[in-house]
Amino acid sequence: MNYSKLDWGLLLLRLIFGTRIVYGVIDNVLSWEQMIEFQNFLSANGFPFPLFCAVTSVYIQLLAGLSWFVGYQTRIASTLMIFNFLVAIIGFHLAQGDSYLGTAPALHLLTISILLLLTGPGAISVDQKLAPKLG
Repeated sequence: MNYSKLDWGLLLLRLIFGTRIVYGVIDNVLSWEQMIEFQNFLSANGFPFPLFCAVTSVYIQLLAGLSWFVGYQTRIASTLMIFNFLVAIIGFHLAQGDSYLGTAPALHLLTISILLLLTGPGAISVDQKLAPKLG
């Protein structure tokens, strides 16, 4: 099958940023102590229900990262990530007066989330392989 440059580009973005997201939260998934540290961080920064927020954010990111990696339910995962990173940017980075460089990782992930919501995963994806069967 002939894939376009866009399909290869979307695959590359999904692989890189999917890996980045999983790498960023895997410590919280594998260690309850790390999750409690995240809860304490959220609590110290005024987030309500910090344990619920920590667990929800971590597992949204884990599932979205895996989803992006394989290109499955990419738009749903991206929608969840948009919400997650808007909360992070508004609720922490802007509220704390964080610098652009401090905010940049969250902004980058927000941007990729918006891109994947708008474009979908591209042709090199599980979604594309399932599309004929779903239609």
